[in-house]
Amino acid sequence: MARIIGVEIPGEKRIDIALRYVYGIGHSNAKVILEKAKIDPSIRAKNLDEQQLSQIVHAIQDGKYVIEGDLRREIGMNLKRLQGIKSYRGVRHLRGLPVRGQRTSTNARTRKGPRKTVGVQRNPDAKAGIH
Repeated sequence: MARIIGVEIPGEKRIDIALRYVYGIGHSNAKVILEKAKIDPSIRAKNLDEQQLSQIVHAIQDGKYVIEGDLRREIGMNLKRLQGIKSYRGVRHLRGLPVRGQRTSTNARTRKGPRKTVGVQRNPDAKAGIH
């Protein structure tokens, strides 16, 4: 496995796919980075030599991409700001509900988590069967 900017990328995959394992680099960014580094996207990650790996790292750093820890920190700060000013989106994030206007009466299970079935509690003081 090769390491690029502190991230282990899988050696068996093509380099254009393997670059996506770096948080903040997607399909289009990976293509641009490989173009700048002048590396064939179809080559496997394990077949890259040290010089090619350093070219990729330089292309990422020169492109001023916000990746990994910096990107996670930036996103976290954005959420903290929304929650701090008590905006609608911030409150939805706090409560773990859908943020972008989706319905919640049904669905929304990804955000709300598994169903919590609420049963009926029987009153022990209730008279049994007497009208």
